[in-house]
Amino acid sequence: QVQLVESGGGLVQAGGSLRLSCAASGRTFSSNPFGWYRQAPGKQRELVASISSGGTTNYASSAKGRFTISRDNAKNTVYLQMNSLKSEDTAVYYCRQMVSYISPNLLVGSWGQGTQVIVSS
Repeated sequence: QVQLVESGGGLVQAGGSLRLSCAASGRTFSSNPFGWYRQAPGKQRELVASISSGGTTNYASSAKGRFTISRDNAKNTVYLQMNSLKSEDTAVYYCRQMVSYISPNLLVGSWGQGTQVIVSS
């Protein structure tokens, strides 16, 4: 239904910050929840943070206190601000439309290319 393009990844030193962006096409963006997921080498994809259509947020315990998910409906964009990055945060990060921001496995559409985050120690 909607095309999502992630950007903002890169190589950063431990303790540094990155802001990821998820730009969506279409005009139904504001009514949908979205999540940021990541997949580290050798691990399954996991939900990092999600946000409801109204702006309510949910975080994985590993992200809480360090990451902030937000959205700008006027720009059809979801953001993930990542601070105090650790080596364990190294992964490909994906955004995905959700059915509910508290249901990580109920998803709409398909996975995109993601954006690579590498945190050096």
